[in-house]
Amino acid sequence: MKIDKCIKEVERDSRVISRACRIPYFPLVVESIKGSIVKDIDGNEYIDLLSSAGSINVGGANEKVKKSIIEQVNKYVHYTPGYLYNKPMIDLAEKLVKITPGEFPKRVAFGLSGSDANDGAVKFARAYTGKSSIISFIGAYHGVTYGSMSMSAITTKMKRKLGPFLPGIYSFSYPNCYRCNYGKKEGCCNLECLNQIQIAFDSYLPSDEVAAVIIEPIQGDAGLIIPPKRYMKKLYELCAENGILFISEEVQQGFGRTGKWFGIENFDLIPDAVILGKSMGGGLPLSAIVGREEIMQSLDPPAHIFTTAANPVCCSSAVSTINIISEDGFLKHVNEVGNFAKNYLNNLKDECSIIGDVRGVGLSIGVELVKDKISKEKNIKGALKICYRCYEKGVILICLNGNVLRIQPPLIITKDEMFKALEIIKSSIEDYLQGNIPDEVLNTIKGW
Repeated sequence: MKIDKCIKEVERDSRVISRACRIPYFPLVVESIKGSIVKDIDGNEYIDLLSSAGSINVGGANEKVKKSIIEQVNKYVHYTPGYLYNKPMIDLAEKLVKITPGEFPKRVAFGLSGSDANDGAVKFARAYTGKSSIISFIGAYHGVTYGSMSMSAITTKMKRKLGPFLPGIYSFSYPNCYRCNYGKKEGCCNLECLNQIQIAFDSYLPSDEVAAVIIEPIQGDAGLIIPPKRYMKKLYELCAENGILFISEEVQQGFGRTGKWFGIENFDLIPDAVILGKSMGGGLPLSAIVGREEIMQSLDPPAHIFTTAANPVCCSSAVSTINIISEDGFLKHVNEVGNFAKNYLNNLKDECSIIGDVRGVGLSIGVELVKDKISKEKNIKGALKICYRCYEKGVILICLNGNVLRIQPPLIITKDEMFKALEIIKSSIEDYLQGNIPDEVLNTIKGW
């Protein structure tokens, strides 16, 4: 594999781009994309298992999406919806109101990224309820604006030298059954993690001062962690009993990623609002909060106006993306390929000493690597080395939370492409176990 041109561009990048803007994995400079195949400027091709951090669910060069973008660009690129109106924005809002959970009147507020949508959710929740406290979760990653970073609790690296953060944010344990903080086994516990919230209500956090619970239905960057259904149901009931809004953060898990339109639908719950971003724009920058009408009408302008939000090009791309996911058989394909991948990985787990856990829904799959299955000690170096070897063999794969392989390909990936990628993962694990991946690769790949 030649990467001469890529290395040259990476060196140019290193002289002008702030290091705060990137988590280093590979020296891969994208030239073009076709389906689930990414081509670099040296001509190497890779099966994409990252889908641009979950932002290109229908692919990075979908012909229908490109057509909608070109048609809109030929009309005009932008005029702010803060003062005037544009039809693509209205078209998209109508679709979002229709596809998001809940048969009640809704309204939409647009932004530019999942980060600002998380900020907006806090604003609307506080305005509507008149209460200030927000409950979030340890392991959460909501973004890098001050509000979203205040709710994030995944690593101190992103918070050093930046405080003070938004007040009134309280983070509680997310239910990670593979690594239970209370030493319990799944299905044989009393939801001790959830009980911590009730203890807080009884001791230091008055429940009548809590505006909202903001939760990822599957905790993404913490390692694709799936909470038990009974936990989510009890949390939902706790919110209802105490007049607390239940808001589902769908930035990573929305728009078909889990084989359903939105991750929360896997738990048969209807949230008061959903937070959207990433893949909604079909690869273009766009976010939204969709919620009950009374919540979304609780703020006066210009409390959530962005000059370039609801850009008509981005909205046209989003409408096309939704139309593609709406096609017959699309979500069925996501579930079929996802189940195929999980079955393959679970079989590999049975014969592999370093795979501690395989978990996922649809095409949102995590593979947790450990030093041994008894201690469950995280195998961080192993995860990084395996990701780098996959890159060398033609697969884009990264790891989250140190040791969890993130398998989130474009939802259009074929079964054959997935099988080929899984075979490369398997062979890369074998290379690691045989000691055939040098420590030098750790100078390049850093991860979280």
